[in-house]
Amino acid sequence: MVSANGCICRSSEGIAMNEEKQPEPVKTKSSMRRAVIYAVLLLVVFLFGFIPMWLKSRECSNSLSQINHYLSIARIENTLASASIAARRGDYEPARQAASSFFTSLRAEIEKGDDSALSQTQREGLQSVLTPRDEIITLLSRGDPASADRLSDLYVSYQRIMKR
Repeated sequence: MVSANGCICRSSEGIAMNEEKQPEPVKTKSSMRRAVIYAVLLLVVFLFGFIPMWLKSRECSNSLSQINHYLSIARIENTLASASIAARRGDYEPARQAASSFFTSLRAEIEKGDDSALSQTQREGLQSVLTPRDEIITLLSRGDPASADRLSDLYVSYQRIMKR
C-alpha cells in the first residue's frame, strides 16, 4: 500500500517494508544477570541453613560412635558377669553359653585393632584373659563347681585390666 506521502507502509503480510527490523532491547542480558544473582543468593541462603545442620549432625554422629564403643565394652563385661553368676547358682549350661559368648565377643573386639573400643594397652592385657577359655568352657560343660571360682577370678582380672 502506498500512503499519501508516497511511502509504502505495509505489505500484504503486515510487515513494514521501508522499516528495518529493530534489534531487541538489552533487557534479555540484564534479566539473565538478575536470574544468576538470584540463584547465587538462593544458594548462599541454603548453605547458611545447611552448614549448621551438617555440623550438628556430625557432632551427633561422633557422639553416637563413642556411645556405641562404651556399649560394646559394657555388653562384654555384662556377659562375663552373667556367666559368673549363673555358675555360682549352679546353672552351668547358661553359664557355659554366656562364657562362650564372652570369649567370642572379646576376641572379636580385640581383633578390630585400632577400630576397637579398647585401647592398645587394654587389648594387650586382655589377651591373657582369653587363655583359659577352653579350660573354663570344659569345667562348665562338666558342671564342675570350680568353674564358678574361675569365672569370678576371670571377672576380677577383666576389671583390673579395663581400669588401666
